[in-house]
This record gives sequence, C-alpha cells and structure tokens, in this order.
Amino acid sequence: LLGFRDITNATNERTTIASSVPFAGVGNNFPLCILPVTTPANLVAALQGNLSTIVFDFVTRHKVGGTHLNFFIAKQLPVLPPKAYSEADLNYITPRVLELTYTSHDLTPFARDLGYDGEPFGWEPDRRHQLRCELDAYYARLYGLTRDELRYILDPVEVMGPDYPSVTFPGLKRKEIAEHGEYLTQRRVLEAFDQLAATEGTPS
Repeated sequence: LLGFRDITNATNERTTIASSVPFAGVGNNFPLCILPVTTPANLVAALQGNLSTIVFDFVTRHKVGGTHLNFFIAKQLPVLPPKAYSEADLNYITPRVLELTYTSHDLTPFARDLGYDGEPFGWEPDRRHQLRCELDAYYARLYGLTRDELRYILDPVEVMGPDYPSVTFPGLKRKEIAEHGEYLTQRRVLEAFDQLAATEGTPS
C-alpha cells in the first residue's frame, strides 16, 4: 500500500510524508493512494519518490493551511503523470526508492515486484540522505526547473538576498546547520543537480 501522513504542518522539516507499507489495515490518518492493480511496480516507486521530494513539498506547504493534508489538497498538488517518465528516468529512480523503502522483510513483496531478490537494506542515515538528495535533484529536472529555481526552493535568501523575508524549510535548515555546520541538503541537492546537468545536459 502507498499512502501519506494526514497530520502535518508547514513548519515541519517535510510537509508530505509518503511511504509504502505492508498490505494491512490502516487508520484514517494514513490516506491511501489506491492505484489500478495493473500499475507497474516501478511507476508506484516513481510516485512514491515524487511525493517525497523537496520540490513537491515546496508546493504542498503553500497549500496546507492547517495540520491536515486532506484529499482536497492532495488533488491540487502537481504529481507527475506516468507518461512523464522515460525508461532511463525509471532506471535512475527505482533503485533509489527501493533502497530507501526496503529496510524490513515486511516489504519483501514490493522489492520482489521491483525485481530485487536481496535482503533488506541497512539503515545508514548518511547514505539515505544522499539518496534523497539525488532524487530531489532528479525530480527538479523532471519538473523542468532551472538551477536558480531550485536554489530558490531550497532557500530563497540564496537567490533574493539576505533581506528577503521568506524561508522555505526553516526547520530543516536550522537542524542541519546545528548538526552539520551547514545546510547539508542544499549543498547535496545542488551538487547532484550540477552532476546531472554535466552528464545529461540539464538546463542550468
């Protein structure tokens, strides 16, 4: 099952928290994305990746006015359609979503549907952060963003100047500066974006 957390807040590190979970009963605070049974597993993985990116979250936090990510809000959000993904896109996205998701034997069926026969992946925070940043950068590319647009999403002050009155992800930025001495997500996402630009001709 693929769903997202209903209880949220625009001041959180991330507004949209989406996840694949084992096939079981869930409560009303975990709304489900009911997909056709014929949906290929790699497109399910791509949807999960899409819902979890910082670009998608930028829009979500402008839509959420309270503490609930209701369906009427979810239906307004800019989810990429299946036709947006090429085979190369899915080949990049799927193994990263798999590694981030398949950390327990409970999700073995999902891993098998994606063609992976190995054991669950270990929980390595730095590795997981790097994978998420790579997906953030890749989805920014799929949305057609320029580097400056991505910089604005990560931290408007970087583009608009120090007197700009808005901060997009204040909780995330404060936490990372406290833990790492820098806004680590910003650096890694932009590095990944630049690498994609260098290897694939992404507009910058």
